[in-house]
Amino acid sequence: MNSADTALPGIADIRTARARLHGVALETPLLESPTLNARHGARILVKAETLQRTGSFKLRGAYNRIAQLDQAQRARGVVAFSSGNHAQGVAAAAKIFGMRAVIAMPADTPAIKTGNVKALGAEIVAFDRFRDDRMAMVRPFVDKGMVLVPPFDDPAIIAGQGTVGLELAEQAKAANARLDMVLVPCGGGGLTAGIALALEATAPQARVWAVEPENFDDWASSLAAGEIVANRPGHASVCDAILTAAPGAIPFAINRGRLAGALTVNDDAALAAMREVAEHLKLVVEPGGAVGLAALASPGLDIAGKTVAVVLSGGNVDPALLARALGGTFDR
Repeated sequence: MNSADTALPGIADIRTARARLHGVALETPLLESPTLNARHGARILVKAETLQRTGSFKLRGAYNRIAQLDQAQRARGVVAFSSGNHAQGVAAAAKIFGMRAVIAMPADTPAIKTGNVKALGAEIVAFDRFRDDRMAMVRPFVDKGMVLVPPFDDPAIIAGQGTVGLELAEQAKAANARLDMVLVPCGGGGLTAGIALALEATAPQARVWAVEPENFDDWASSLAAGEIVANRPGHASVCDAILTAAPGAIPFAINRGRLAGALTVNDDAALAAMREVAEHLKLVVEPGGAVGLAALASPGLDIAGKTVAVVLSGGNVDPALLARALGGTFDR
């Protein structure tokens, strides 16, 4: 998608999305642990989107997009491609509206995610995330008139995800906290872009950082180059929820002038952060959803004495991987 051909969303769109999501999406809590504060030498506030309906923030954007379809479009149904969390958000939103949903999902998607999508009534088309073209998988359904609901490269999706930022700013203020930094797990960049827009209007002093897995540092590369740079092929990560080929065009147009930068964490750090969340906040988080917490220890990131918000973006993790995180010893 060419961002030049699409109007970028703004704070008014995010506020409208919030009104649209009232009674549908949960206002997830902002949590604090004295142990985490002491460990990191900062005030750490954790936005628990793991407790959102479907187990991640993705319902927000999917519902905001689907709610704006007309009756004829709803009758034809929606199609999407996703590694799991967006799939569940689209499936849940489609079910609310009584619509057909078809989701193209990587064959290596954790079983808990594919199971949840099927339970919500959506149809799954499997593909190879490293060899197949996602758009080629959904094109036959789009050609039949189904509406594509993209995971991040869409103004309505970004506006929906931006409601996380509105809540975060309000909750931090209620906790007498002035946000210095916000660390956000980042794949295509829709959540990061929405939060950056929301905080620009409500907490402009807060510096927003994207956090991505090691060897999937397309945001760091793109921000440094000033243009979209794709990931190098041939790598893998346990952080399946945030593995994308390159930043989305619309998120990049928003983020390039708003983000403080992008941080990278390895798989061991993400797994260790999963255990940290379970021990101190009693929450289940998936690896991709935990990278923001893992990034607190990033070299060169000065958080001493500051107030740092961390978004836990999703909690849909297979039991075996959760057990590995809880029982393992990891080198950050």
